[in-house]
Amino acid sequence: MQRLLRFSAGFVLLLSLIGTSAGAAEPFKLKVGVLKFGTVNWTLSVLKEKGLDQAEGVDVEVVPLSSKNATSVSLLGDAVDMIVTDWIWVSRQRADNYKFTFAPYSLTVGSVMVRPDAGIESVADLAGKRLGVAGGPVDKSWLLLRAYSRQTLGQDIADEIQPNFAAPPLLNQLMEQGDLDAALNFWHYAARLKAKGMQQLIGVDEILPALGVDGAVPLLGWVFYEDWGNENREAVLGFLRAVQTAQTLMRDSDELWDDFLRPLTKAEDDATLHALRDSFRQGIPTRFGDAEIAAAEQVFAILAELGGESLIGNSKTLDPGTFWAGSTF
Repeated sequence: MQRLLRFSAGFVLLLSLIGTSAGAAEPFKLKVGVLKFGTVNWTLSVLKEKGLDQAEGVDVEVVPLSSKNATSVSLLGDAVDMIVTDWIWVSRQRADNYKFTFAPYSLTVGSVMVRPDAGIESVADLAGKRLGVAGGPVDKSWLLLRAYSRQTLGQDIADEIQPNFAAPPLLNQLMEQGDLDAALNFWHYAARLKAKGMQQLIGVDEILPALGVDGAVPLLGWVFYEDWGNENREAVLGFLRAVQTAQTLMRDSDELWDDFLRPLTKAEDDATLHALRDSFRQGIPTRFGDAEIAAAEQVFAILAELGGESLIGNSKTLDPGTFWAGSTF
């Protein structure tokens, strides 16, 4: 009888353990494709280090990729669930029936940095100078600078100079060597130039208000298939909350930058680290809603006019589904 009781008690305990194990929800697996040495890794590294994804019921797998083109190809091929890119690309893809959607990540884009000995005090002074531009002729920051010069100077800066289109690291090298007078570069390269003593002439955040755009527009965001996002809404919202928590830590903690993030940034010195830190913090969005979407529509119209089909493809207007319905805050 005692054996039977012990067996029964053990069997009940076993069933209890099995039931508990079966009832425990497994975290949602989410693959995020990122540039191998891109700045998005900083945020995701903090997210993983602090267990912020697990706290939201999500298990983020960071998939390092070699180029921007590789990130979009991986998303198109379902190798990853999500990448970071701009909403211009999303709208263009939607016009071709690839129904991606966008959730905001960063306001930070680019700025024009000038050498202190170049004698450049305004955008008008760029005329006849040696200006380097990251990317190509349809780079969004370059198009916005052109629109700004047309609006404020009555002439297209592209008609006044011969821009040197090159990769961001090369532009920084040429600036430091004195082979360029100014460079329009991405935010983290601009921050490195600032640490070297270069001066900011104008940033995209200053250009947009001059073009009549009201509100801060996050140009970079998390991009994924709309149907997938809707089917896995709670997991995506959990991921976005985890990202916002990571960004809050990065905004508020200098110690996090000094210790954990320093090796990831590859900052050569404190001046570079602090320039990167401060620029990153300036790019953290604080809100996104109807006003920001309206501002994005204005920016799209400006870019479409100058960039044309090479930039926007068949997307003549900003597709209404470009911004994910769950991404307002």
